Amino acid sequence: MTEQAANVVLSHSFLHNTRMMLHKLGLSSHLTHKANLKQTRYGWLRLTPAYSVHLVQELLSSIAPQDAIVLDPFCGTGTTALVCAEKGIAVDTTDINPFLLWLTKVKTAPYSSDDVAGFQSAAQAISESIEVSHSDNVWIPPIHQIGRWWDSDVLQILGRMMGMIHRMGEIYPEKVTNLLKVAFCRVMIAHSNASFDHQSMSFKQKTKASLFYDVADNLRATWEVVVSEIASSARSDIRTTPGIFLCDARNLSASLPHHSYTCVITSPPYPNRMSYIRELRPYMYWLDYLRDGREAGELDWKAIGGAWGIATSRVGKWSPSEPHTIPYAGFPAIIARIAAKSDILARYVHKYFYDMVLHIDEVFAVTRSEASIHYIVGNSKFYDVVVPVEEIFAAMFEDRGFVDVTVRPIRKRTSKKELYEFIVSARRPSHLIR
Repeated sequence: MTEQAANVVLSHSFLHNTRMMLHKLGLSSHLTHKANLKQTRYGWLRLTPAYSVHLVQELLSSIAPQDAIVLDPFCGTGTTALVCAEKGIAVDTTDINPFLLWLTKVKTAPYSSDDVAGFQSAAQAISESIEVSHSDNVWIPPIHQIGRWWDSDVLQILGRMMGMIHRMGEIYPEKVTNLLKVAFCRVMIAHSNASFDHQSMSFKQKTKASLFYDVADNLRATWEVVVSEIASSARSDIRTTPGIFLCDARNLSASLPHHSYTCVITSPPYPNRMSYIRELRPYMYWLDYLRDGREAGELDWKAIGGAWGIATSRVGKWSPSEPHTIPYAGFPAIIARIAAKSDILARYVHKYFYDMVLHIDEVFAVTRSEASIHYIVGNSKFYDVVVPVEEIFAAMFEDRGFVDVTVRPIRKRTSKKELYEFIVSARRPSHLIR
């Protein structure tokens, strides 16, 4: 039996019981972004891909802070980094999206009483300026069809607020203006026409406002509540400062300062065609991380699992540049079944796992012996083809030389009935060279 075949058999043997457990799982909202909304800084921005602070705390519960160096190679909203920062555990986190790195930096920074007081003072000045005004003193981002996102009166107020935040940057230190930007993002998305009732962002159906509805008063009330919440939670204790690095997850060893991580806790993008760049567009345009659709598509192409804008056409032309295969016995059949329905989706799934093989090689390179590995992943479905993402990850870890690989189902997702979330865990052995 080949090494690859042996790995697949091992995967099937321990995954049998997890499949039997799936029907017992509920939605487990305490393991999703919903659990983060009232947890100090974790709820500063509602970005659906966030996973729960409770889950990270559980995974870190057996780690001694003085001995640990944690890595999160897909930082997302910074949940792993923030848990570690609060616990005093050394942590490095990376992402290819500069906005997410900025958000992680702001969420994990220590704030002095002067920082918080400056934030409140600046926020009060902005609150007093909130009114419907069609003056030239506004800053509007170049979002395509921006009128779909915000009604004109709301957009003018938001533009005036952002213009003031830009000017505040000349008066206040960076930490103060960063907090103002987080508060602005909260208000901006709350008063948009975006709907988050589904996994992927869509738009609400517009309704006629009441005669007694005052746009400025309503927006000001939201701003003041958000500022109060952020000011309170910004005082929370931060015991260590994370290392935050702009980095391609397929090339960790060239960018990270350490090559001896004791633990990896992360949640990579899921192979579900959901573009994180698309979901983050309003934040990234308002904070000047994007200036046009081509920039968004180029960034999505660089990301693992990106499939929006120009990334879509490039995926359609993609073929693996190296002959190595995905170490899962059923993978060619899965790709063939998807290709029978859509060639581009088959290429998308193939490229996702091809990139993840490269990433897992890098994880092996930057972790020390006995390091623990924890990946929160979700399976996918394309037409009638369920992609067992958790099994494929388990096989990839085993093939690279990680041991004690386990798969634990943790919750039912809110989309299709076959979709679940899992923790795939493994350990780097003491002595092994592939």
